[in-house]
Amino acid sequence: MRSIWNGAISFGLVSIPIKLVNATESHSISFRQIHVTDGGRVRYRKVCELDGEEVPAAEIGKGYEEADGSIIPITDEDLARLPIPTAKTIEIVSFVPAEEIDPLQMDAAYYLAANGATAAKPYTLLREALKRSRKVAIAKYALRGRERLGMLRVVDDVIAMHGLLWPDEIRAPEGVAPEGSVSVREAELDLADALMATLGEVEIASLHDDYREAVEAMLAAKTGDGFEPSEPAAEPAGGQVIDLMAALESSVRAAKASRAGGGGDDGAADAGGGAEVTPIRRKAAPARSAAAAPKAVGGKKSTASAGAGAAGKAAAGRKTASVAKTAAKTARSGSSRASATSGASAAGATKSASATAKSTAARGKPAAAKSGAGATKKATAAAAKKAAPRKRSSA
Repeated sequence: MRSIWNGAISFGLVSIPIKLVNATESHSISFRQIHVTDGGRVRYRKVCELDGEEVPAAEIGKGYEEADGSIIPITDEDLARLPIPTAKTIEIVSFVPAEEIDPLQMDAAYYLAANGATAAKPYTLLREALKRSRKVAIAKYALRGRERLGMLRVVDDVIAMHGLLWPDEIRAPEGVAPEGSVSVREAELDLADALMATLGEVEIASLHDDYREAVEAMLAAKTGDGFEPSEPAAEPAGGQVIDLMAALESSVRAAKASRAGGGGDDGAADAGGGAEVTPIRRKAAPARSAAAAPKAVGGKKSTASAGAGAAGKAAAGRKTASVAKTAAKTARSGSSRASATSGASAAGATKSASATAKSTAARGKPAAAKSGAGATKKATAAAAKKAAPRKRSSA
């Protein structure tokens, strides 16, 4: 493996020449930017903004831009002459238990290889001391133009170093936790513990990148003109709440079946069948029955009953007016036959008309009777006035 940095480990008065080698590599598939119209490659060119010409990598250096926009050139020699001991040295400052290191601080990982035969003995000494103490070493080093923090630990028979972020580079998790208080039952915790115990037995070496393999298969199919795009997976519908207990129980059964060699398909089917998905429903308004019709406000009748009452009153009024008209005709007829009829006969006609009106009003509703009685009185008075004999003036 090619080294990316040469220096030494400073262990008190012991100096161990080492080479820094990358301990990790990326297998992710990278894509190029292309012109969609013709498929041409789109490249980034480094152009000097003063003369507009492209600058080769050999002529590109470093510079610091000040607030006013002016650039201060910085060379590698300037950085090498900085008065810091970590310019070419990994300086160990302390030894601490490994659990005191926050995993959030961990960055890139490197292997430290002994550089030369003279480095073998002190290298082995530091490695065995770390093993026996069961601690890790905290160190400071400079790489790629900046001073960094590192953690040294033993991996097999090699000293590995993890780059660490400085403590002030870790952001506080403010506003990340769920809002409000959430209660968890003991039964749910027991099922979660059972699921953790089952899933915790998986071997890390057996895990692989499914996405990268799918992309590689797609590229191979495109190269052989056998690629057929599949339908995108349907997104789960929103607004659903999973029955947590059922989901945990099904997950534990599926994990145990998978570990026992029952096959992933059966476990997946069991998990899908046992967990109940309860859709969120809005609270429906209670249905109103016919008996629960809105009550009349202020003691008034409903529209239908009011209309029926009005129709009844109108009909009773028309009947009463007809009776009064008939009585008036009768009175005029009696007056023409006998002009000398006395007031007694007129009173009889009046009584007859009044009785007829009362009989008719009695057959209607009380409200209609009142209306008809008023009309009858007026008609009776008019009939009596016409039926009364007029006094003749004496000659």
